[in-house]
Amino acid sequence: MLSEQIILHENFGTAHLGAARNVLVYLPPGYGIEPNRRYPVLYMHDGQNLIDPRDAFGGVVWGVDETAQQLILTEQIEPLIIVGIYNSGDKRIDEYTPVASAGGRMRGRGGQADQYGRMIIEELKPFIDRTYLTKPEREHTALGGSSLGGLVSLYLGFKRPDVFSRLAVLSPSVWWANNQIIREIAATGEHLPLKIWLDIGRSEGSRIKHQVRALKEILRANGWQNDKDLSYFEFPEARHEEAAWAARFGLVLKFLFPQI
Repeated sequence: MLSEQIILHENFGTAHLGAARNVLVYLPPGYGIEPNRRYPVLYMHDGQNLIDPRDAFGGVVWGVDETAQQLILTEQIEPLIIVGIYNSGDKRIDEYTPVASAGGRMRGRGGQADQYGRMIIEELKPFIDRTYLTKPEREHTALGGSSLGGLVSLYLGFKRPDVFSRLAVLSPSVWWANNQIIREIAATGEHLPLKIWLDIGRSEGSRIKHQVRALKEILRANGWQNDKDLSYFEFPEARHEEAAWAARFGLVLKFLFPQI
């Protein structure tokens, strides 16, 4: 962990959700040397799994700070700020899902993604923009996560393309509520100005693979183009776990934040 470039904001409060949460901020090398230089921002869910092994699930972190640092120093990506939003534990499922589940073991759970999105857009993003040297415009603002974090990134990105322009969608739980997000995106039939990284591991199960592949085809049918504003990958042997997402995070950054 690059502790000298990591800032922890503890117990960030919100009027839209019941639980405060920690927020970690990674600052790129050379940050602040040029006071007029500003940086794009990537907001990421499940922030406790991104940088600090003391907080991470099973002690396994993505190492987003070290990956970004290496790619920036070798001029493979543009320098950026990464904001890791800790989840709220037992409220994670509710906050990361757009609608409540109508059946199964998750019956009655979920449906607070709009409130979670308001926390990010109306409270956290203004705080980050006030506190750090950011490029606040939508063109320079990204959102990302894995599993349910991938689901909520898709949902908020498609709902608020005026705020976000780049989405990192890793192993998204698009199965939630009987494929609600797939049906919603298919129904729009619209090509929004979003650059999307979408992926899946081939060891995550046939059901989720088929659903993510279906989403990819819908995006293509709606006008997204391979290697232009859509990058789709299936990773052999990759499972639904932090280590697999960490291993491919560098590719995500190279697509969403290429060196200018």
